[in-house]
Amino acid sequence: MSLTAEFIEELRAIVGDGGLVLTTEGRMTYECDMHTFYKGAPDAVALPTRADQVQALVRLCRRARVPLVPRGSGTGLIGGAMAAHGGVMVSTTRMTSVLDVDYANRSATVQPGLINLWLTNEVRERGWFFAPDPSSQMVSSIGGNVSTNAGGPHCLKYGITTNHVLGLEIVTGRGDLVRLGGKTVDRPGYDLTGVAVGSEGTFGLVTAITVRLTHAPEAVKTVLAAFRTVIEASEVVSAAIAAGMTPAAMEMLDEAIIRAINAGTGAGYPEGAGAVLLIELDGPRAEVEAQGERAAAICREHGALSVSVARDEAERALLWKGRKEAAGAVGRLTAAYLLQDAVVPRSKLPQIMREVVAIGERYGLLIANVFHAGDGNLHPMICYDDTRPGELEKAKEANEELLRACIALGGSVTGEHGVGVDKAKNLPLQYAAADLNFMYRIRGVFDPDRIMNPGKLLPTHPACGEGFRPERPVLPEGTWV
Repeated sequence: MSLTAEFIEELRAIVGDGGLVLTTEGRMTYECDMHTFYKGAPDAVALPTRADQVQALVRLCRRARVPLVPRGSGTGLIGGAMAAHGGVMVSTTRMTSVLDVDYANRSATVQPGLINLWLTNEVRERGWFFAPDPSSQMVSSIGGNVSTNAGGPHCLKYGITTNHVLGLEIVTGRGDLVRLGGKTVDRPGYDLTGVAVGSEGTFGLVTAITVRLTHAPEAVKTVLAAFRTVIEASEVVSAAIAAGMTPAAMEMLDEAIIRAINAGTGAGYPEGAGAVLLIELDGPRAEVEAQGERAAAICREHGALSVSVARDEAERALLWKGRKEAAGAVGRLTAAYLLQDAVVPRSKLPQIMREVVAIGERYGLLIANVFHAGDGNLHPMICYDDTRPGELEKAKEANEELLRACIALGGSVTGEHGVGVDKAKNLPLQYAAADLNFMYRIRGVFDPDRIMNPGKLLPTHPACGEGFRPERPVLPEGTWV
């Protein structure tokens, strides 16, 4: 769309010349997030530093019926922070302050652009940390984590972002500045904080976040177990949980990823293993020691080729460095891949991993796997050759087939990456028409004019009253369910 000169002057009056990006070259740097399939450059980029500026921007866009797209660090993987319909992008990269740290109430209040790991660095010396730890935590913003309800390896024990957000200050699509939740645990009324977390900017733009701080555990132990196959490793996950263990994290990597990581980071994962399981335990020292021995025993009972324990913090950090850099390491396997983010109940991991293998064989594609095994959150990387005609289409078909298989097993289209543009079309596989229409009505309360991040999270709404026509997953013959 085209912005009028008058509108641009009003933008400039709000954020100043230094807070406005209008050049073609400048705007193109904001055309996509880390999912580069979906691109759409905004007509202008505003970089506010204060909540009152954000409120003025929303009110201006609402009055002019101009789409507004919130953006944090741009590390998303769903096309959520790109301008699908042009308009104004509001970047929070200059809103990075820690506004308050309250150790007595175990909380901190921050601006949305603050990088996830920066908060932990701020409070680490006092023995605290911010628990949500997406693999992108060194570069992703806390506002972005709130937007998609991000998780991470340690969500098995500590939960996902919504479990650590106590309150939000948000400018709704109406232009109202409202405060939801707060430091106190018991608050009357509706839990609108929980509703807003994971709304992907479709309700409004967050300007401040009050989060829960977690005290660092007394001891940490990291166990690395190697297995012949991902199926064997998957069976350990349910066995450990059924035995009463609550690991902080359980991460799985398959043979292809192991090769790529070892070549790139020197993490030292066992060569020749079909899969490795990274199990982290934390808590009181005596409990951690006992659970570490139990975890090792369960792995051996299920045919582990080897079981080792990180001897010190440096060795533990190297093991986690390999896991955190897995997505980058896959570049050693392929120049192009599709990344899935579906979830299945952890008890269904063996079944879905059999299906992953079968889908790869059916389509003649390598599917590399690295994922949060503890909560069943898959991250299969469907590798393809983008120089060969038809390869991308094959990869997309394999991706859709895998997604349907996950839903058929009682899973979900996303675990932590969010929906964005990428998965909006798939929501009718998971929700009935009445469910989706109800979500649309809730969205309309916050954003009646549909200016906030249009085209994201929910599928395109048909004419009023027609509802949706959800598909039931139909799986190919031979699917393991």
